[in-house]
Amino acid sequence: MNPGFSFCRPAALPLALSCALAGAASVGAQALPEATTVAQLNAVNLPDTVVTAARVAQPLTDVLADVTLIDRPHIEDSGAVTISDLLARQPGLELSRSGGPGTATSLFLRGADSRFTAVYIDGVRVDSQATGGAPWEAISLAQVERIEIVRGPAAAVYGSDAVAGVVQIFTRKGEGPFTPYVGIGAGSRRTGKLEAGFSGAGGALDYSLGAAREVSRGFDSKPGANPDRDGYRQSSASGRLGLQINPAHRIDLTGTHTDMDAQYDGFMPGQDDHGLNRLDTLGASWSAQWSKAWSTRLSVSQSQQRYEMRPDTYRTETTLRNLLLHSEWHQGDHRFTAALERRGDALVNDPIDRGRHQNGVALGYGYTGGPHTLQLNLRHDRDSEFGGQTTGGVAYGYAFAPGWRVTGAVGTAFRVPTLYQRFSEYGQPALQPEKGRNVELGLHWAQGASRFGVTAYRNRVTNLINFGAPGPCAGMFGCYENAGRAVLQGVTLTGAHRVGAVNLSGSLGVQQPKDRQTGQLLARRAQRLLKLAADTRVAAGSLDWTLGAEWQAVSHRWDDAANTQRLGGYGLVNLYASTRIARQWDLLARIDNLGDKSYQLARGYATPPRTFFVGLRWTGR
Repeated sequence: MNPGFSFCRPAALPLALSCALAGAASVGAQALPEATTVAQLNAVNLPDTVVTAARVAQPLTDVLADVTLIDRPHIEDSGAVTISDLLARQPGLELSRSGGPGTATSLFLRGADSRFTAVYIDGVRVDSQATGGAPWEAISLAQVERIEIVRGPAAAVYGSDAVAGVVQIFTRKGEGPFTPYVGIGAGSRRTGKLEAGFSGAGGALDYSLGAAREVSRGFDSKPGANPDRDGYRQSSASGRLGLQINPAHRIDLTGTHTDMDAQYDGFMPGQDDHGLNRLDTLGASWSAQWSKAWSTRLSVSQSQQRYEMRPDTYRTETTLRNLLLHSEWHQGDHRFTAALERRGDALVNDPIDRGRHQNGVALGYGYTGGPHTLQLNLRHDRDSEFGGQTTGGVAYGYAFAPGWRVTGAVGTAFRVPTLYQRFSEYGQPALQPEKGRNVELGLHWAQGASRFGVTAYRNRVTNLINFGAPGPCAGMFGCYENAGRAVLQGVTLTGAHRVGAVNLSGSLGVQQPKDRQTGQLLARRAQRLLKLAADTRVAAGSLDWTLGAEWQAVSHRWDDAANTQRLGGYGLVNLYASTRIARQWDLLARIDNLGDKSYQLARGYATPPRTFFVGLRWTGR
């Protein structure tokens, strides 16, 4: 395994204005993987292959970015209800949420606002032109097969949004014989889960289809303000269809759908508030291998996210459309890439009904030879409203001893303002793109199942968009403005080691995400993040159990930009056990927040107390 990466395995303020007032900081073009050959396309599920870092399929040993991979066994053992809960347990990531699952959620990667992480589902870009950033509360975990997390700017590969990193989410892919599955589970607070689906491959066709339903009575998310239980109901489905026309040509179709109805506590006591979130993605791609050295990929996709509040009448809808032509050429140890991309964004949020587009051209070069690895990327985007934006990235790695490698990287990035930030009553049409400039150094070691890595980074963000005082906009509460500068710096340590029959893994993040003008910490960002995990296998009678424990510790944070409203630190312990009770039957039991810790991710909002869950799964192979 590449020492530069961690591989994870048993390792309601819904309104944009409300989020801003509370201090919350928070392509559809390419159906990934952006692989160069049919063989690479079929290999993307292998644990030693990454497709996100450079938008091509690469062995981990060739990737220079700071990457984490999460596979299906880890997802199942995690027992996480939402994808944001799962990601918050990974190095360099932390969570902010205004209540339970389905309420307004932000994920901070390396201390950056949620909107600075580009998110894709099966290569389809997902973003909100209202709040900015991916609608994490609307992304279902039930259909996810694999997740790749890339830390560090990637705008030279993906264009706008990837200031802090990229998260790629892959749904289940068909392979092997026809395999049906059914799962059922129950837990605390009348939580229930039911899932079913099938996958397989035959001849030139591979396929996968799945659906899930989750319900929970929930808990009181805002004690004292509105004494009631705030539950949720979620339905999700995903499908993939692949056709290998001949050895050189392949067509892929993907689609996902999620409906979430989550209760939350708003500003009116006694009112039963609901947030209705719907997310749909569609993608189609044609991969062609024209020669041993040259391949192309043409993809088109769309995502649509709709959010409504009831009984209030607020509604917002974001539609993203993308078209991508990606080309790759291999010559010995050298790899050249080129891409043409068109991105379109649209927002309907009464009275806003606006759209914009970007045309981008990207070039890339990769080299792997002996102890040296080099990655160069350059991209130019022409925005219909902001003109040209050019970004670049340079990364180099040197393996100076067996098992040891040092890496370094510099990169620039940008994010254009959302349509809501420009054209709502709180917006200013003259807002300019936010820009980032990052530098990082890493040292990594791996030997057998043991590994260690340390990465130091510094990302300076200018033209930062904040919600400021009333001014040139029509809003009486304030206006969005390019008034901020931030520095996101820190050190992340990761490691794993086997002691006897016990697998140990963990990470420690020490960071200083600060406002450069005031010197204050950015809202809801901690300075220390510690995450530890251990698992082992134990034989008990005729059953072979996997037992695991996780500990997540987060230091105190501030709920506001002025650093006057303190959110206390917390530590959480989670336990899980799984076993195969029969040839086709698997059992999972889990306890989250074992110590029943009371803590807050957003001021005034409670978090889940101790939670029990037991699941049973049948796989008909």
